[in-house]
Amino acid sequence: MRIDSSTKEKLQKFVPILETFSTKWKIWVGFLVLCILFGLYALYLQIVEGHGVTGMRDNVVWGLFIVNFIFFIGTSYAGAVICSILHLLKVDWRTPIMRIGMLVTVSAAFIGPIFILLCVGRLDRLHYLFMYPRLQSPIVWDVFSISTFIIAGLLFLYLSLIKDFATYRDAEFLNVGKFRTWAYKTLSMGYKDKPEQRRQLAISMNLMSFILVPMVIIVSSVLSWIFGMTLRPGWHSSIFGPYFVLAAIYTGTGVIIVSLWVFRKLYKLDEYITDKHFRYLGYMMLALASAYGYFTFSEYLTSWYGSEKWEGEVMHKLFSPDEYGYWFLYANTVGIILPIIVMAFKSTRKTGWIAFAAFFMVSAMWVKRYLIIVPTLESALIPIQDIRDEYVHYSATWVEWALTIGGMASFLLFMTLAAKFVTIIPVSKMPDFKNNPIVEAEKNMATS
Repeated sequence: MRIDSSTKEKLQKFVPILETFSTKWKIWVGFLVLCILFGLYALYLQIVEGHGVTGMRDNVVWGLFIVNFIFFIGTSYAGAVICSILHLLKVDWRTPIMRIGMLVTVSAAFIGPIFILLCVGRLDRLHYLFMYPRLQSPIVWDVFSISTFIIAGLLFLYLSLIKDFATYRDAEFLNVGKFRTWAYKTLSMGYKDKPEQRRQLAISMNLMSFILVPMVIIVSSVLSWIFGMTLRPGWHSSIFGPYFVLAAIYTGTGVIIVSLWVFRKLYKLDEYITDKHFRYLGYMMLALASAYGYFTFSEYLTSWYGSEKWEGEVMHKLFSPDEYGYWFLYANTVGIILPIIVMAFKSTRKTGWIAFAAFFMVSAMWVKRYLIIVPTLESALIPIQDIRDEYVHYSATWVEWALTIGGMASFLLFMTLAAKFVTIIPVSKMPDFKNNPIVEAEKNMATS
């Protein structure tokens, strides 16, 4: 395949990144591997000794594992929908965001469901879920919808990489060893950038974009129905569907902003990831923060105004400084107000400030997931007396924190290794179906 001068120049920028492994990079990877091994040791103890090593008990049957599941899955949904919309609208500044956004999507989509498995007491019976599914259960819907989404996300990422794989394959100045050379050749599937291949690739990308947008809305809504269809305070609400969709896109936008900032700093990509990208994503974050703030206010206002005793108990836990009051204040102040303030003033509408607000917003959204899960499960419908405190109040153990750290490290390790296998910025321009010469010729023939 012929590599034009623009593609060659861009690829040469990434040659040192793809070919060399610095000492700092090896130390960082080693640290992440140690974190993952620490998590695997905690998993071994949980399997051998049972769920008693966690803080989960009869009342609070879900804890950090479900919090992490919702967080990672929501993040993956956001990356897919943002990249799909930017691709469909042919936004001219989308290129640096597409690759990082889809890598975030695939990484988070694989890690999220693992935390569901950590909640299962009998992994040896997991296959029964597929052999004897109970279609009345939203949990079954969630399993099938997430599985479908993972396949679709992988396919979309792969389609966006085919032309770059062909470029790596035919770049004679790129020296990455026999294995990666073979991998690039295999994954490129004989792509030669012929007009018919460009047309097929463009059509496939457009179709996957059309599919992913409604799919994200559906699968995120299915996840919310697991809670909304449960008769528990704070969960049984018709607002949970759009609330979860919005929260997922909001969180993912923050993760993408932070990822862009990190890769720009590490690899000095200021000419590709510009201040304009952060500013536009910041505007997106501002709009999502405003909408998410409205949904949050509506959720708590209706619960408070209803004055139901069971709902009131959860509200008391959230607002009481002795229980979750400070975490509730952090989740809503840092998660909603901070991004709005940063984007509202020109003096703070800078790349560093936007990344700063996005980082803390993401942490606040993780806390928000925690506040969705734990306070509700601690509010039992039937009063329980003379029982140990750890059965009433949830407190995560080191095993759960170790597995949480292992999950976070797995996400970072995937992104780190991906940046060594492919260029973090697409080096070749994706074929544009709308401007494809073959399509235009067919249109002209049809008109004549």
